[in-house]
Formats: sequence, structure tokens, C-alpha cells
Amino acid sequence: MASFKQEKDHIIICGYGVVGQKIGEVLGEHMIDFVVVDNNDSLTSKLEEQEIKVIRGDATSSKTLKEAGIVGAKAIAVVMDNDAKNLFSVLTARDLNKKIFIVTRANDDFVREKLIEAGADYIVMPQKAASREIISELKKNDTG
Repeated sequence: MASFKQEKDHIIICGYGVVGQKIGEVLGEHMIDFVVVDNNDSLTSKLEEQEIKVIRGDATSSKTLKEAGIVGAKAIAVVMDNDAKNLFSVLTARDLNKKIFIVTRANDDFVREKLIEAGADYIVMPQKAASREIISELKKNDTG
């Protein structure tokens, strides 16, 4: 397995689904160094072929986050589509790097509160954000 323990001032992306991929694209466009953590074997193999820094493993694991260079990272985006895994990853990241900026996602308010307690700095709730945007557009186009 690759190791990026010596990396400095990079961003770690935990979960490379739709959200993680978009984050990776934007970081790449801005020439910002990042390491992906995902446990999907075929996905991580493709990323390795594309010469994207990737760790195949569980983002809730201290060992995996250490391999991704959590100690020297400036930020981490915990964007898996699983609230429990996001919560455990945030707890682990905060434990390993007290100064890291942690961005994550949550699907409900209860988990949001737990993520704050766990040390997340910024939490996105995709369903709420999408709902607000849709309502805003509906209001703009209300002809009644």
C-alpha cells in the first residue's frame, strides 16, 4: 500500500463518490495537493492508474488516516454517504491532528450535533441545501 505519511499541507478526501470526486476535480483544477481515502478496490485501482494519490482503506481507521498523512494535512473532507462512518472519521481525524480543518456531511440534525461535538469545523447537509435552492428557484418563478 502507498504511504503519504510525509505529505504536508495537503487535503485528505475520505470517500470518493459523487461529492468526493467533485472535490477532487476542483482541487486538481486549482493545483491543490490531495490524497483520497476509499475502500473500493476497483475505484482505488483506477485512481492509481490516473496517478492520483490514493489510500485503499477504511477512513475510520487511525492507521489508514496516518498513511494518508493526517499529521501533516491542513484539511480533511469527510464525505462518505454514511453518517456513522463520517462521525467516526471525524473523531479519528480530530484525535490524530488537533489543528486540522474538518469539513464533513450529515444527513440529519441529530448527526450534525454529534459531528460538532466530535470536532467538525464545517458541516454540509446536502438534502437541506438542495431543498433551500429548489425553494428559492420556485419562489423566483412564482407567477401566482
